[in-house]
Amino acid sequence: MKKRNRNDFRKALIDRMTVSVEEGEVTIDSVKTAYLSAGSGNSVICLHGAGAGAVTWYPSIGTISKNFHVLAPDIVGYGESDKPNAPYNRPYFSKWLKDFLVKMKISKAHIVGLSQGGAIALQFVIDHPEMVDKLVLVDAAGLGAKVSFWPLFGIIWMNSFPSSMVNRFNSPYILQKPENRDPNHSLYSIAVAKSTGGKNVFKQGRGAAVSKVPEELLQQIKKETLIIWGKDDRLFPVEYGERAAKIIPNAKFHLIEEAGHLPMMDQPDVFNKILLDFLNR
Repeated sequence: MKKRNRNDFRKALIDRMTVSVEEGEVTIDSVKTAYLSAGSGNSVICLHGAGAGAVTWYPSIGTISKNFHVLAPDIVGYGESDKPNAPYNRPYFSKWLKDFLVKMKISKAHIVGLSQGGAIALQFVIDHPEMVDKLVLVDAAGLGAKVSFWPLFGIIWMNSFPSSMVNRFNSPYILQKPENRDPNHSLYSIAVAKSTGGKNVFKQGRGAAVSKVPEELLQQIKKETLIIWGKDDRLFPVEYGERAAKIIPNAKFHLIEEAGHLPMMDQPDVFNKILLDFLNR
């Protein structure tokens, strides 16, 4: 029996999206960015968190693409995108995202950011507000939360010696029920971390991308903003999302019960409805 590899895990997750998904790539300044694209209409950019890649959005792309053009890139340093030697801080990621959207001929889009992707979305809307329609932050980094000892231990372990064992250790910290996550996502995450350059973001970025965004910058965000949080998030406690909703001028907060750090996996139907209701409004 043929041994399954990274491409097999990725394909299995794309197949779960139950819509026609285009797999593409563009090169900017010699750095390749891979992406998934589905649907038509106004653009929604989905930014995954630290680890894996665009396929993290497998529970949502099919639903969102019924109303919008969904574009989910593998953020530079992750997935099938290049993993160059780079600072991997928020300004670096913000410039990468602008260059990517320009290359894709997208002048304005809704931006949805999960975890570290939320921190990147925050920096992007601060740097380029003219390119953002609505902003959605999902259990976002950059809002001041400090990861406690055991989850931090697991993150360091995964980025040093990725394996199924450390994945099992980490799962309860990112999901309310680990069985809600497709096993192919776990296997793909491990394979990406093991790939050439797969640890560069962690080693070279040193957490810069998820450091706290100053409150005065959050107050400058004027876009209509939705903050979604899993009530049982064991990485970033819910109070950080609630606090951000009071600081960002035009923000609303939505709590999802029985969900952890990845609410689109723990409660996909609930998550997708909340997201679509906001984007369609």
